[in-house]
Amino acid sequence: MFENLSQRLSATINKLRGRARLTEENIRESLREVRVALLEADVALPVVQAVIERIKVRAVGQDVLRSLSPGQTLVKVVQQELASVMGTANADLNFATQPPAVILMAGLQGAGKTTTVAKLARHLQERRKKKVMVVSCDVYRPAAIEQLQTLAGQVGALFHPSEPGQAPVTIAERALDAARKNFADVLIVDTAGRLAIDAALMEEVAAIHAALKPIETLFVVDAMTGQDAANTAKAFS
Repeated sequence: MFENLSQRLSATINKLRGRARLTEENIRESLREVRVALLEADVALPVVQAVIERIKVRAVGQDVLRSLSPGQTLVKVVQQELASVMGTANADLNFATQPPAVILMAGLQGAGKTTTVAKLARHLQERRKKKVMVVSCDVYRPAAIEQLQTLAGQVGALFHPSEPGQAPVTIAERALDAARKNFADVLIVDTAGRLAIDAALMEEVAAIHAALKPIETLFVVDAMTGQDAANTAKAFS
């Protein structure tokens, strides 16, 4: 998206040369290119409209600094607004609870939950010095449990075994008990996904959430999903 936006802006920004002030009239074409680039990147229309309006409000009437050209001034405003939309700061994981801190992973099938579980476990062990146990409540996808067991072995995390014939809530509750007995600092729970949102998936995730009362619930989404990720997140929420 940023490369596409840069290419679109470069042509129109040349037209701003020699201007001492940015006005609604002389940035109109540049804002149109920003709008098209965001829409082509599958950003939701309400988000695009809000970003464009904020850029316009900030840029219009802004004097051009000696060290910047008119185009650079506009680019700086666009960059700051995009950063604001994406998030200006990272939110740290919350471990303010009696161990084990439970982290519940949710998302659609194929989003990368299981591999994310392993990556997170490795991060918490190596960077945060936490003792981590992982468990799979995915009793539907073939080899899901075996996959997590293999990944847990690769990253050195404790693995709580489960079987396809078990109820997901039962698996979760037994894993929490095992995590306590093994003095684990963190229990990461991998849940089942579906190809699309359905009532059964939501009820199952809600039941596991109610049984474990996780300190963190992480929604995993494919970066290529586009604006539909917002709708999926709302459904899970």
